[in-house]
Amino acid sequence: QVRERLKQQVAEMKEKFPGFRPGLAILQAGNRDDSNLYINMKLKAAAEIGISASHIKLPNTATEAEVLKCITSLNGDPAIHGFIVQLPLDSDKPINTEKITNAVSPEKDVDGLSSINAGKLSRGDLGDCFIPCTPKGCLELIRQTGIQIAGKRAVVVGRSKIVGAPMHDLLLWNHATVTTCHSKTSTLAEEVGKADILVVAAGKAEVVKGEWIKPGAIVIDCGINHVPDSTKPSGKRVVGDVVYSTAKEKASYITPVPGGVGPMTVAMLMQSTVESAQRFLEKYQPGKWNIQYNQLTPKMPVPSDIEISQSCIPKPIVQVAKEVGLLPDEVELYGQTKAKIHLSVLKRLKSQPDGKYVVVTGITPTPLGEGKSTTTVGLVQALGAHLHQNVFACIRQPSQGPTFGIKGGAAGGGYCQVIPMEEFNLHLTGDIHAVTAANNLVAAAIDARIFHELSQTDQALYNRLVPSVNGVRKFSDIQIRRLQKLGINKTDPAALTKEEVNLFVRLDIDPGTITWQRVLDTNDRFLRKITIGQSPTEKGFSRTAQFDITVSSEIMAVLALSDGLDDMKKRLGRMVVASSRRGEPVTTDDLGVTGALAVLMRDAVKPNLMQTLEGTPVFVHAGPFANIAHGNSSVLADKIALKLVGKEGFVVTEAGFGADIGMEKFFNIKCRYSGLQPHVVVLVATVRALKMHGGGPAVTAGVPLPKEYMEENLQLLAKGCSNLNKQIQNARMFGVPVVVAVNAFKTDTKAELALVVQLAKEAGAFDAVECTHWAEGGKGAVALAQAVLRASQTPSNFRFLYNVELPVVDKIRLIAQQIYGASDIELLPEAQEKVALYTKQGFGNLPICMAKTHLSLSHDPEQKGAPTGFVLPIRDIRASVGAGFLYPLVGTV
Repeated sequence: QVRERLKQQVAEMKEKFPGFRPGLAILQAGNRDDSNLYINMKLKAAAEIGISASHIKLPNTATEAEVLKCITSLNGDPAIHGFIVQLPLDSDKPINTEKITNAVSPEKDVDGLSSINAGKLSRGDLGDCFIPCTPKGCLELIRQTGIQIAGKRAVVVGRSKIVGAPMHDLLLWNHATVTTCHSKTSTLAEEVGKADILVVAAGKAEVVKGEWIKPGAIVIDCGINHVPDSTKPSGKRVVGDVVYSTAKEKASYITPVPGGVGPMTVAMLMQSTVESAQRFLEKYQPGKWNIQYNQLTPKMPVPSDIEISQSCIPKPIVQVAKEVGLLPDEVELYGQTKAKIHLSVLKRLKSQPDGKYVVVTGITPTPLGEGKSTTTVGLVQALGAHLHQNVFACIRQPSQGPTFGIKGGAAGGGYCQVIPMEEFNLHLTGDIHAVTAANNLVAAAIDARIFHELSQTDQALYNRLVPSVNGVRKFSDIQIRRLQKLGINKTDPAALTKEEVNLFVRLDIDPGTITWQRVLDTNDRFLRKITIGQSPTEKGFSRTAQFDITVSSEIMAVLALSDGLDDMKKRLGRMVVASSRRGEPVTTDDLGVTGALAVLMRDAVKPNLMQTLEGTPVFVHAGPFANIAHGNSSVLADKIALKLVGKEGFVVTEAGFGADIGMEKFFNIKCRYSGLQPHVVVLVATVRALKMHGGGPAVTAGVPLPKEYMEENLQLLAKGCSNLNKQIQNARMFGVPVVVAVNAFKTDTKAELALVVQLAKEAGAFDAVECTHWAEGGKGAVALAQAVLRASQTPSNFRFLYNVELPVVDKIRLIAQQIYGASDIELLPEAQEKVALYTKQGFGNLPICMAKTHLSLSHDPEQKGAPTGFVLPIRDIRASVGAGFLYPLVGTV
């Protein structure tokens, strides 16, 4: 009866919430036969009812700490609604059972053994606690007799925490008059004889005699005892705590042993699990986060960004993680406001459908700013805090170069910021420093290798690379890969010929071909060109080199495009740092540093979790440049976020610079490698920037803006919308609907804003919306969020601009003509040589990552609007083979 009812309830849950199943976990330590039998009964019952049950079995060597760690994980797993610790714990290590049962989260403690649930039961809070399954089953059996419990005299024999004591409380709060008897009760027969309801849980074979029982009493026998019986094959039989043969003559109802209380106990465990799942559904909708949003009270005039950031008290990041469905062991805290997220979450959620994927881009940038980051944050605040959608922002980590330069930080602005902004803009969790360390390790390895090859014999090099340890030489895995690359299929170091040793030990790097530079995450102009190797210890080996900014390192691009630790390691190993004198590419794998790089980057590969001013979650991860790299945050952050938000949720990411650069690379490079398909493009524009594209005067930092930007000028604005028109066409070229976000400033007039909206729609935008989120937070982007919601429901026919198998020159020409508006391209001699070289080296089928000015659709930063008919000059081409693209250098960038 009970199981059929539960089966129906579970079926109704599944029908109402597709994909949802109540979850039960059973944690066992050891391998006791009786425990295995009970667990199998529970698993069978769960399967019959439709509960998703899992059995976690620890060895009998499990320590208390290991059991507690497992409990912590189950406490945090949203798919588990109830779990029990199978007692007794069969471990050869000392374990405090009380500590273990109290570690179980009270809202999942379907065995009702924690002190909190026991305390609530003793106080009569029956609707707000879990009751131990055996007493709960006993009560159900009593009720099934039809007796009215209220006012009856009940006697409980036994006072254990699992049965006797909670049975007393349960009968008491069901209004029976209850007496508890135990081993010290001297008048046991007399007390038993008074009972209308008798529950026996003494744990002693046939301790209660049939003649003691009051005629017509209800007897519930919880005992399971083994007594000798020579007639049985096992030599023993199972009896209860009551003498059944005589008691059944006097009782109106008595439970048999076995087959009475046991099955009902299992049924009550299932019922408690279903009740827990129902409570979960009342509190949380499956796929819908139960998230606490921060209420903003915007001030006018709008204070500085730092004032706004510091005026908001962020939620503890552990709370944010829990709100979005992350488990405790998937979260690595870095203080109170930021955390790293383990990649194991992807494996856990692999069957979860992805949410909607939105990319924020902009018109061609101007010094007046368009507010892409601010719009990204404003949009997620609107979608989350105001429209109550599951939503994640995924953005890049800023470099300290621009942070301490004119540009400043990248946390957004006004009432649309990632907080705390100081943590966001400075250091964060050290990912950029890890890139610096890894990059400079490669640089050091290059020069050290050249130095040693110049100053040592083949045999001396061989002895260093493959040292004899206790008389035995052995190749490492990375050395075996190098031998295979050279066509030497040998694994015994003693078997190499002199010629093979020479090939193996000498990379023979041509110093003039070294493309790998040292990096630093600071704008230090005096390191742009340096001479290295001036110490006397370097024996005259010196060369001209340079420092770049850390975020321009190929390792940063590798981090952003990797889809896991193994993939990152492979990409790190493929990075080409120079060519040999024979014209062959020299990789980091050839240098033998791939493993070391992976170790340095092992924490950096985990995305960083933060939050916005209004409490919506943000992943901050990777920060590749948008000119010589692809200018987008990490694939991993996007993939994890898309799983966490669920099918109806949204992930909003931002592409660097304008749509012709960041968005084009987002589509052709990032989406190509990730396999993800975007649903909506949000294109950010401002009246002021469009006026500059219409021919408005130049602006200078610190100087008041010319009147053209402060007063209404519809003619200038209409002319500048040619850039907006072109960027809308660029986005639509990829088959994705475009929503234009017109980021409003107080100097904009209604007529100007209306004109931009009108022209955007005429150019083919799905919608165009005026936004005031900088001053109002998410509230000012609600109309934008609603437009994005509508656009995401339309078909997205996403497609790439080109096939990577096309020749390098054809791919460059397609981007130049289709995206920039060029009439053709011109390859300078150096670029022509590189096309031939990279094609010969096997890199011709990589995607293209154009490195050009971000200030114009053309190569000339002075050409605003939407220039056409120009020839795009390609002065050189370089390869980021590990990251996976070729980057042509356009003009003088």
